[in-house]
Amino acid sequence: MLGKLADLAQAATIDLPLPLSKPLDWEGLKAALPSALAEALDDPRIRVAINGALLPNKAKLQAGAGDEIALLPPVSGG
Repeated sequence: MLGKLADLAQAATIDLPLPLSKPLDWEGLKAALPSALAEALDDPRIRVAINGALLPNKAKLQAGAGDEIALLPPVSGG
């Protein structure tokens, strides 16, 4: 995680020790995260990548054991 998301999580990474008998979907991911971070993910500008591939629609997330999920906040330039 970067920027505001890392601040809310109080970490750049979070390991989710979940038994994944089925793929982890978007709502399942949000339920596994701290509430302040989960609420921030409702921002439509937040992007999600899985194993380095950017998802066109974060609601279509399907992650399995060992997958890396990256939460990307909006960025600004200067």
